[in-house]
Parts: sequence; C-alpha cells; structure tokens
Amino acid sequence: MLYVQNNIFKMDSFELNKIIAAILMVALLVIGLGKITDSVFHVEKPKNPGYAVEVEQVTAKVSGTSSETIEAKVDISAIMSLGDVASGEKIFKKCAACHSIKSGGKNKIGPALYNIVGRKVGGVTDYKYSKALAEYDRNWTFEELNGFLKKPASYIKGTKMSYAGLRKEKDRASVIKYLNQNSDSPTPLP
Repeated sequence: MLYVQNNIFKMDSFELNKIIAAILMVALLVIGLGKITDSVFHVEKPKNPGYAVEVEQVTAKVSGTSSETIEAKVDISAIMSLGDVASGEKIFKKCAACHSIKSGGKNKIGPALYNIVGRKVGGVTDYKYSKALAEYDRNWTFEELNGFLKKPASYIKGTKMSYAGLRKEKDRASVIKYLNQNSDSPTPLP
C-alpha cells in the first residue's frame, strides 16, 4: 500500500517484495518454458550436415606440363611491343624499395636486378633465395619475367616475394624493357 505523508509517497516493504517476486517469477517462467520445449520438441542433429549430391566423375587427359602450355599461349613479342623504357623506369620505382638496379648494386630485401635478363633464376650468389626460386631451373627470359611479374606467388609457388604483381601487359613489358636496358649487354627484343 502507498501511504501519503507530507506529500511524499512511501512504499511498504511488503509491496516492494511482491514486485521483486513477480519479476523473478517471470524470469523463472521464461527459462522453465525454454527447458520444457527443448525436451518436448527434441530434434537430433544429423551426423553429416548438408545433403549428398551425386556427381558424375569426368577425367580430362592433359598433355605436357601446365607451365609449357601457358608459355605456348603467350605471344611475348606482341606484349613487348606495348611497353617503353621510360614508363618502365617510372613503374620500377615501386620495385626500388626492395631491389637495386645499379651496376654493382647491393642486395636489399630482394636480390640486385642488374643483368637479370638471361641470368639463371636464383643466380645471385650472395643472396638467400626461397627454396622454390633456388630450385627453379630456368633462366630469366622475357617470357619468364612476364609470367613472374604478373603474379609472383602463383607463377612460382613458394616464392617469398610478396608483391601482388602487375596486371597490365603494358606495365610488365615496360618494366622488362627497363630491366633489359640495365645490363652490360642487353638481350635483343623479340
């Protein structure tokens, strides 16, 4: 009961106890109903979630290795005709953070790239290459550089070079021309 005394409402402690008891009863009722409905409407979970879909197996016969197939499809002379040395020098500024291009330049995070065109992959003796590059038994040709610069991590799996790559053929051709120019004896363009 509420009593009015000096214009101030006062609540009896019994009334307060009833309100708290009502709140607790509602909470217990909600929790109890949840437990009861879980036991009444029990659903067993399947051992393997999802549905099995029958798919007919088709095998394809592939002749030759995949890298040889990719190389055969690339017309490097057409790609190289897109680039120019001046653009390659500008684009190479991204690479200069990790690579030196000067004659006698030292290795940075990546190996020095002077004389790279025609050099054996992993051929700088005082640089520690990833196992994938050290075991890659090829030379840096225009085709190899084009494939590697497109997306290094997928071209030679296991390389520690984390660069995303150059998507545009013109950019790759320009960088390759710039790399070729920075050599004691540049390789003739295809």
